[in-house]
Parts: sequence; C-alpha cells; structure tokens
Amino acid sequence: MERWNGRVALVTGASVGIGAAICKVLVGAGMKVVGAARGELSNSLKKEKGSLTAVKCDLTKEEDIRHLFKEIKAKFGGVDVCINNAGFTYNKSLLVNERKEVLTMDILLTTGGHRIPNMPGAHFYCGTKFALMAVSEGLRQEMRELKSHIRISIISPGAVETEFAPRMFNDPGKGRQFYSAFKCLQAEDVARSVLHIISAPAHVEINDILMRPTEQAS
Repeated sequence: MERWNGRVALVTGASVGIGAAICKVLVGAGMKVVGAARGELSNSLKKEKGSLTAVKCDLTKEEDIRHLFKEIKAKFGGVDVCINNAGFTYNKSLLVNERKEVLTMDILLTTGGHRIPNMPGAHFYCGTKFALMAVSEGLRQEMRELKSHIRISIISPGAVETEFAPRMFNDPGKGRQFYSAFKCLQAEDVARSVLHIISAPAHVEINDILMRPTEQAS
C-alpha cells in the first residue's frame, strides 16, 4: 500500500455502513479520502495516517455531482481511486413503478451484490446489480482500448449488517430481524476487500469479488 500513500480516493455513501468502513481503512493506509454523502461524516479519523475530507452530495442530483468533482479538482487536482459505494432501494415489488432513483443510484453509481433472494421488495434492486456487472465490464473494455491503465473492479457482497435493511423496511425491528437469521458480513469485511483490490500490483486487475456469509443460502 505504500504506493497509495498520499494519493486521493473518493468514496460515495461515506457517512455510514460500508462507506464509512472503507473511509476508515483507506485513511488508515495513508490516503487522502474524500467522503461524499448526504449525511454527516465521522470526525474520529483525525489521528490516522491519512486524511478525510467531507463533501455534502446527493448523488441523484447532477448539480451536486458536478460540485463534488469541482471541489476535488480545486483541492486535490484529481482522483486516483473511486469507490462507487452509495446505494439504496425501496421495499416494493416489481409491480410498483417507482424506480427512477433506484436506477440512477444503483446502476450508475454503486457497487454491490448480485444475488436474487426470495424477497419481492429486493428483486428490482438485484436487477440493477446484474446491470452493473455488464456496465462495468463494458467500461473495463473501453478503458483497455484507450490504454488508460485504469482498473475496474466490482465487490459483490451478500448480506452485510449495516443500516441498509432498517432503511429498506423503514422499520428498525424488521431490519434487526433480517440480520438475525445468520451471522452476516460486517462492513469491515467489505472494506478489507477494497484494500486487497487496490493493493494488487499494477499489472493485476481483480475484476470481481463475490463474498457471502458462510450460512447464506443465495
């Protein structure tokens, strides 16, 4: 990780869950991390090797995204690592047509799992993840044709115990029940996989990591 010391990483959805854990790992590795989120970021990383800069950003709004990159360019000159982590879903079946924000956030702006649980409220969300696989592979091929040396990777986690389920169900009790069925992954597990990807030598591109709790069925 020494070659990333002092380099710039952008992490979206940085205020909670997986995003916050990724910020902690990268700052600890000496990177200058820009955390983009609608919520407040933790200030507990001030004594770490790297630094964390918070930028308020709603990724469903194009003007916020433009402002985010304007801020990064002004302060750091550019980005070396981009972690598209932010995502959300509604607990509604495929028959309900309220999907524009989910499409925008989960196909264009996030990384995540691509499994299909027996939960109608999650089926559309899972569909966006399959789409993300295709979009990411297309981007990888385009970057290769340009000889850009930019590497494209996807981390596909199964059930991770974060704030995601309580928000999806809009019910903390149902969220806790969802995570109690078996020992879930923790946000730190996913963050360590991010570190593994960027630690690979420049000639190695880790395209996809699929990780699930040992007891998860699908």
